[in-house]
Amino acid sequence: MANILIVEENSSWRELLVSALAPDHRLSLCGSDGEMILKLKSQAYDVLIFDLRSHWSGGLGQIQKVRTAAPHIQVIATSQQEDTDTVVRTIREGAFDFIAKPYPPGKIKKAVDNALENKNLKNEIDYLRSRQDVVYSFDRIIAVSESMKKVMALIKKLAATDSTVLMTGETGTGKSFLAGTIHFNSRRRSRPFVTINCANIPETLLESELFGHERGAFTGAAKTRAGRLEQANLGTAFLDEIGELSSAIQAKFLRVLEEKAFERLGGNRTITSDIRIIAATNRNLEQQMAQGAFRDDLYYRINVLRLYLPPLRERRACIEPLARHFLEKICRTVKKQINGFSSEVLNLFGEYSWPGNIRELANTIERAVLLEDDTIIHRDSIFLPDAVPLRSEDVRGRGPQPLNDQEKASILDALERCLWVQKEACKLLGISPRVLNYKVKKYAITHPRWRKNK
Repeated sequence: MANILIVEENSSWRELLVSALAPDHRLSLCGSDGEMILKLKSQAYDVLIFDLRSHWSGGLGQIQKVRTAAPHIQVIATSQQEDTDTVVRTIREGAFDFIAKPYPPGKIKKAVDNALENKNLKNEIDYLRSRQDVVYSFDRIIAVSESMKKVMALIKKLAATDSTVLMTGETGTGKSFLAGTIHFNSRRRSRPFVTINCANIPETLLESELFGHERGAFTGAAKTRAGRLEQANLGTAFLDEIGELSSAIQAKFLRVLEEKAFERLGGNRTITSDIRIIAATNRNLEQQMAQGAFRDDLYYRINVLRLYLPPLRERRACIEPLARHFLEKICRTVKKQINGFSSEVLNLFGEYSWPGNIRELANTIERAVLLEDDTIIHRDSIFLPDAVPLRSEDVRGRGPQPLNDQEKASILDALERCLWVQKEACKLLGISPRVLNYKVKKYAITHPRWRKNK
């Protein structure tokens, strides 16, 4: 359902437009150019149906004012004049389409549908949906364990609804992929699926990323930009790590859930966006509420449909099928022929606790594929030091290790597992980024990927 502004003086044509469009869209009507500009400044619209009337040159001048007041709106111009010069000038001035009077209701409905499709395509350019490599199909989800079979049964029910979903579980359990699965198997599947990782975007930029900004809203805002919630109109917005939102942004996002409305940063026009929200977190939101770090009212609004993803150690029956899936996928990417795993490796996989879950399993297999020279993966190519107990003679020979050495080894291990992404290593170690940064400096840990070490 889109927001459409109709500017038409003739009552008969207004009635025709309302009859044709009201069942599917939200309509606002006005009969003068001045009222139109006031509405455009106070409310965001998706489509403007604008009558050029007999003084068509003045009408074209108004289209320029419309494009200035609302750069992202789709303009459909109507007129009783259909000469070539009028049509060409109308399109040049920025109208999306031109329709000559008299026209049947079906023609204006088709023009609106085309305008909305064009608007959605522009919003989706940043996300390159047409080039997406991931196929979100129920059949592609590996659910062998009983716990995952229950998750899959629930996901199929969630996909059939339009309600807000809160996904919980440890980092690396596949929340992002399953959020995409819910969207691409829902009635919104042909609409945008926009992902926002609240932990990866600095707090100073997150508000602009979510809600957009107007030109001049802050230093560097050279032009108006639609936020990701606006780009997700008619589709789904996935907010990963929602527990990282600041109190101020939580308040603004609560309004999105309650009213489907917000304003861009630095603007005063109300933007409405018909979006489904899927949120995810690896934090204990109930504990955050008790500490005052997460709003109670926001929690109750996002906790409509709850989906818990069990860690890999609680679905061990899925480990081997997942490992074989990643092996095949990575071998195809790097163009290597490796057919499977040794029995020792499979036993190791089954006994390991997998604190990094599916992400850690995928990273471990990718590293093994790159190192392995045989046609199967052997133990020597697997890097899981915590899973290998020291031999008794090694323990006797080495004696107790200094605490500093143990701490440095743990940090190096976590960084290696997380491909040297410090934010992910913090979660694995259970410490804050500030503490990890201090320890990295203390032990002079460096890596070529880190910009500060170049």
